[in-house]
Amino acid sequence: MVESVASRDSGNSASVAQYKAVLQRVLEARPSGTRQRIAVALGKNRSFVSQIANPAYATPIPARHLDLIMEICHFSQAERKAFLDAYADAHPRRLSLVDTRPKVRPHMIFLPDFGDAERNRKVDVLIGDFVLKLADLLSASEAGVKDKTMKGD
Repeated sequence: MVESVASRDSGNSASVAQYKAVLQRVLEARPSGTRQRIAVALGKNRSFVSQIANPAYATPIPARHLDLIMEICHFSQAERKAFLDAYADAHPRRLSLVDTRPKVRPHMIFLPDFGDAERNRKVDVLIGDFVLKLADLLSASEAGVKDKTMKGD
């Protein structure tokens, strides 16, 4: 039987639990409100952060969220290495997505309140995704400019 790429790369439960345990330890050592800051930055509910940080749940952490999570939690070099090593064991092909995005910084903006929590959440996610895609585009365009200037020398 042919195994799908998604199932081959989803990682086994023990490996996923290992990197989630590292994240859980880091979160427990951070000030209260850290989970909420992660949720806001990811455009998700706080319960999503609790689920991805709980080793009892097999739900993997999406690779695109790793840098942001590690930045908000202020992972030490040792914590970062332990987490990424365990993540690589669980998802060998996904780790290539880490560190490929430009670093992000927080910036608060005020948006209209649409009077509906779900609609507000969708707008938050939409704007967050837009900003990350814009940063990717600008980074790729900047890399292209650097490549062209290097070739011209």
